[in-house]
Amino acid sequence: MTTAPPDTEVGPLLREWRERRRISQLELALRADSSARHISFVETGRSRPSEDMVLRLAEALDVPVRERNALLVMAGYAPRYAQTPLDAPAMSALRESLDRLLIAYEPYPALVVDGVYGVVAANRGIALLLEGVAERLLVPPVNAMRLTLHPEGLAPRIVNLPEWRADLLAQMERQIALVRSPALRELYEEVAAYPVPERPADTDRTDLREGPGGPGGGASADGRAGGERAAAFALPMRLEHGGRVLSFVSSIATFNTPMDVTVAELAIETFLPADRETAAYLHAHLPP
Repeated sequence: MTTAPPDTEVGPLLREWRERRRISQLELALRADSSARHISFVETGRSRPSEDMVLRLAEALDVPVRERNALLVMAGYAPRYAQTPLDAPAMSALRESLDRLLIAYEPYPALVVDGVYGVVAANRGIALLLEGVAERLLVPPVNAMRLTLHPEGLAPRIVNLPEWRADLLAQMERQIALVRSPALRELYEEVAAYPVPERPADTDRTDLREGPGGPGGGASADGRAGGERAAAFALPMRLEHGGRVLSFVSSIATFNTPMDVTVAELAIETFLPADRETAAYLHAHLPP
């Protein structure tokens, strides 16, 4: 495999990553088993780093895998990490493992997204929550951010949409700061421009308290479900569904030490019921 000619811009880019991580040249040198003098020479273009040094610095700076390839190319070396399509035969074991994980999490919602929030797999819990979403948003390729924030998606049913929307946009901003992805930037600009559906200021939610399952099964006007306040340890997504308000907190998992760009950018998001009523509702509507 041929390599690209060396590009002195790798030094400033490494400096940019170091400053983004807020560490000194000395600290980076200690992490990468080098010297502050050599780090300085690399950053100013006075010294061309070896391939091994580029990888050590990228590891020490926790640079995303895709960007490590970019650093290598800028330094005049071949990319180290492959980018294998998820539907390739080599990824069959990974796909099967993800499917087993999503099924095992049922009846609670869970999905897998790629680096631009494209949905690559989802379980029945997610499908349940998507009832009422416009069909055009469910035509592949499906995007999780569009599903959530589009006025014809989940947005009109998210009770605390301003808070949840702000959290999602901040999450995207952090991701954009880590990777140079025009597609991700374009998606951010699109979803950030969606109008926020208006909700009546004084909506009477008595009907939510007496949704399917009898009195006390839904959410009260102050955000309590069946008289129990939703967990306060994380921002919940409070979603109207089936005549009541369901409450979830989400967690996101990624793969440890990935050796492929595709795998590195996969994220598994799981939604944990924030109260007993939400858990009971999901168990009742998604039996094994």
